[in-house]
Amino acid sequence: MMRRFVPIVVFVFMVLVSYKAFENPYSSSYLTSMKDQVTPVANTEDALYKEIEEKAQEFEKPAEDAVIHDVWKKMPGLNGLEVDIDQSYKKMKKKGTFDESLLVYKQTKPEVSLNDLPAAPIFRGHPDKQMVSLNINVSWGEEYIPDILNILKKNKVKATFFIEGKWANKNVDLVEMIQDEGHEIGNHAYNHPDMAKISRDEIQKQIKQTNDILQAITGEKPKWFAPPSGSWTDEVVEQADLLGMETILWTVDTIDWKKPAPDVMVGRVMSKLEGGSFVLMHPTTSVQNGLNDLILKIKQKGYTIDTVTKMLDEKRLK
Repeated sequence: MMRRFVPIVVFVFMVLVSYKAFENPYSSSYLTSMKDQVTPVANTEDALYKEIEEKAQEFEKPAEDAVIHDVWKKMPGLNGLEVDIDQSYKKMKKKGTFDESLLVYKQTKPEVSLNDLPAAPIFRGHPDKQMVSLNINVSWGEEYIPDILNILKKNKVKATFFIEGKWANKNVDLVEMIQDEGHEIGNHAYNHPDMAKISRDEIQKQIKQTNDILQAITGEKPKWFAPPSGSWTDEVVEQADLLGMETILWTVDTIDWKKPAPDVMVGRVMSKLEGGSFVLMHPTTSVQNGLNDLILKIKQKGYTIDTVTKMLDEKRLK
């Protein structure tokens, strides 16, 4: 009986020993395995690592809150920049010396964003953002739209088209063309009224009716409203706000409706252009003939050109 029992005991003992060896996180085989899997971290005593830590503050920028400006009214904030010490060290380690161009940044959000501010019109983006937006108000000039779209496409530029509801109803194909080219579509009221002179109910009707038309065509509800002729009151802005929309005006006016020579129009814009500018234009012969040169000159000054949404985003371009 004893002889039969011994093999069983030995077997159980061996199983237990094997199980313990597997479970024990401090066994040599377990530790070796873990060492192979762990990615080495930066040596915080390393001279280069310390240098990056010490110099980081020189390159960091604080986040800036959105504000109500005395002149420009509602203005977006701007993300801050913080040096990612570990990632910067990782990029510089091979070279072994500090190199500003290899710094890696993390963006930090401001405490106050546009959504935290009361209703107010927006005339521009943040002045430290090296971006310009082309805001094209459309209630006529359909014959120029295809050429304008081709120029934007050739230059790889996205614009924001603020479209009148009545015009959109008559030119569904052009609205679809604008959307298909990847441009942003905003609201320009229904039939170009003087928004400052109509009732609260009519303000709501003008904006909502146009939203419904544009959403039926594009599948998206506009979030930006550009009042015709830039005519606005606090009531207009508040009614747009109640519909979940921001009121967009402009920083620089092409005055293209006066049909200036293309070089005159371009010179007018470039003399006033700065970071954060909204450039107002319409589908006109002046824009058709001067847009390509204007885009080239804006880019030569180091500005990116993009939509209102991108402009009002707090993200830095660096």
